[in-house]
Amino acid sequence: MAATQWHAVPRANFMYLAAARLQAHYAVQWLARAARAYVSEQADHGHTNFGWDAAFGGLVTHPLPGGARIGLRIADFTLAVLGGGNAELPLDGRAEAEVRTWLGGQLSKRGLDAKKLDAPLPYAMPDHALALGARYSLEEMSEPMQVLSAWFANADGMLGRLQSRLHARKLKAPAVRCWPHHFDFDSLVVLGRGRTMGLGFSPGDEYCGEPYFYVTMHPEPSIPGLPLLPAIGHWHTHEFLAAFAPAHKIVAATDQAVFIEMFEEAAIAAALHALRTAA
Repeated sequence: MAATQWHAVPRANFMYLAAARLQAHYAVQWLARAARAYVSEQADHGHTNFGWDAAFGGLVTHPLPGGARIGLRIADFTLAVLGGGNAELPLDGRAEAEVRTWLGGQLSKRGLDAKKLDAPLPYAMPDHALALGARYSLEEMSEPMQVLSAWFANADGMLGRLQSRLHARKLKAPAVRCWPHHFDFDSLVVLGRGRTMGLGFSPGDEYCGEPYFYVTMHPEPSIPGLPLLPAIGHWHTHEFLAAFAPAHKIVAATDQAVFIEMFEEAAIAAALHALRTAA
């Protein structure tokens, strides 16, 4: 079992990590706004999703007209315009209105209509003081942001390798992308006849207050028919069924990469078996 390109993630205070995640979730909406405004629309809203750029160290949009991309580097919490003369804005101490002014100016220089950034988001965001005019703040957040960045980088590498293996097995496994609504990585594997398997990672949400890897299934199989998962994972059953591997179990593992890969392989095998044998 080869589990490479994983950097050990340290233990972190999940309260601070959740606070960092919420700020990053708000900040990444500037990428989503730009993508929604300027990237050619796709039926599944795929034009609004992001990829992880390892060289940049963050999330980046699809190319905008003219080739520029908008990126969020999480480790030092910096918004960037990449291409056509790079420009960066550290977000610490900035209010959303200031970010809008800076980004609009950068896009105007590239011949894009900055007013398109002002279209409302088509989904609700989690409550946060930023929506009321508060400023982004890295106070007590520098280390959590670096940890959050490490989780995203590791998830991109791990899920990308698993997606490639599924693709090699002739399964319709699209590239792993980050979706702005839930702020999670996902590759939705289409098996036909309405059956899908979701392979992903979340930095935390209302279902789990810490980062976690997951495998979902549709339609959901019978719970008693599912096998036990490796020790770092469990079957989540509240509101939906999925295999979860939460951060606190991963960071406690003697070899994080090997244990998360064991979980993923077991969860994927269980999901594929359940979906293929479903009536």
